[in-house]
Amino acid sequence: MARSTVAIPPVSRPDPAAILELLKPITWFPPMWAFGCGVVSSGVPLQGRWPQVVAGIVLAGPMVCATSQAVNDWFDRHVDAINEPERPIPSGRVPGRWGLAIAWAWTGLSLLVAAALGAWVLCAAVVGLALAWAYSAPPVRLKQNGWWGNAAVGFSYEGIAWVTGAAVMAGGGVPDPRVVGIAALYSLGAHGIMTLNDFKSVEGDLRLGIGSLPARLGIPRAARVACLAMAVPQVVVVATLAVWGRPVEAALVAALLAAQVALMPRLLASPRERAPWYSGTGVSLYVLGMLAAAFALRALTPGA
Repeated sequence: MARSTVAIPPVSRPDPAAILELLKPITWFPPMWAFGCGVVSSGVPLQGRWPQVVAGIVLAGPMVCATSQAVNDWFDRHVDAINEPERPIPSGRVPGRWGLAIAWAWTGLSLLVAAALGAWVLCAAVVGLALAWAYSAPPVRLKQNGWWGNAAVGFSYEGIAWVTGAAVMAGGGVPDPRVVGIAALYSLGAHGIMTLNDFKSVEGDLRLGIGSLPARLGIPRAARVACLAMAVPQVVVVATLAVWGRPVEAALVAALLAAQVALMPRLLASPRERAPWYSGTGVSLYVLGMLAAAFALRALTPGA
């Protein structure tokens, strides 16, 4: 007896659940955390600034980061139709050109929120959004090159979000240069975190000509590069905090780095299988170090 199948009727517009899935809330945490580190590092008391802080958190996660996800899914829709056909656009749950329309709408809304928070925040949002489009959209499509693509994402998710948090607390002004410097170092380290995320798709990347680092370098070499990319900037952070007279925070970041390094041999023994495990362990230690560095900056910045 033949099995009957029920065809899913096409939809003319996406429902809210499909739109939310397209915007990927699970990806919002890194820039929101970095924004929080920027708030802490500014040294400015929170009293009276909660509305701006909440707006900034919304800008970092549900606005700019969500925009980057919508942009990426639209320009990867043909790839996703092969690798992940259940995603909102290839499955038809976000039909037609709705995916592109949502990406543009979220870009505009992000700029409106950023403009309300000051000129420096607006500039940071413009750069972050430009990187989001450049990462996914042709002709630039930075994700075709793992070196440039991972740098763009790390810079946007960590550095720009961190600096934006500090700028919001400074009333939309320019953050302290030391804050910018530490944020830049953690952005460089985030390059390795992005590489960890690429191991799961190496076969598809090779098939479709996407030059992620695992595809370019091979899995073992890419894993070593990821570990070095995460560790070296943290060594510089430790040395910098010590020179700036914050030995306690420097020691804390050093201890968190040592724990990451202790976990790396297990990752390197089987990078593809254990990249998710290291993302949950080593990366968690990494972001705790960010917060420790932010508290060191809080004691150093003029607003403290």
